[in-house]
Amino acid sequence: MTTSITKQKLSLKAQTAGAILAMLSAVALPQLVHLLGGSMGVGTALGEMLLPMHLPIILAGLLMGPYATGIAGLLSPLVSFALTGMPMAAMLPFMMIELAVYGICAGILKDAKMSDIPKVLLTQLAGRAVRGIAIITGFYCFNTVIKPEIILTSIKVGVVGIILQLVLIPLIVSPLRKADKN
Repeated sequence: MTTSITKQKLSLKAQTAGAILAMLSAVALPQLVHLLGGSMGVGTALGEMLLPMHLPIILAGLLMGPYATGIAGLLSPLVSFALTGMPMAAMLPFMMIELAVYGICAGILKDAKMSDIPKVLLTQLAGRAVRGIAIITGFYCFNTVIKPEIILTSIKVGVVGIILQLVLIPLIVSPLRKADKN
């Protein structure tokens, strides 16, 4: 009995540490991308194209599970906004919802019997779908300034980031899982 309690506590500690690392990465990575975009003369457009907040949350979900990464996904945009003013206030609730869904969905799919590429794709679809529903609901029910047109626009602009996630996350997750088994 003592062993299982100890394992649960260590697991909780590992998930907490992982969630904090995912949040820190989801806040720091966009800042690096924005700096690079600034040096290239494109400003924040590079961040909109590469989607740097999404990558650490989906990655963490596939490694840790839904609870900690759902919370990390929910809080990352809020922490980023508090520290940097980004994402813009009008987009903040929608990004919080989207990243929370990414963390939860990737975490649920963590142990699914399929390769990581479909897991990432299903996670992306779920997050974008829920974000789209939230934007439409916000616009038509609560008169938010974010218009539904942004749903397709952000997908078109972010296609490079979406593809990068589909390629990079499986390349990162696979060796980490193998190292964990050893």
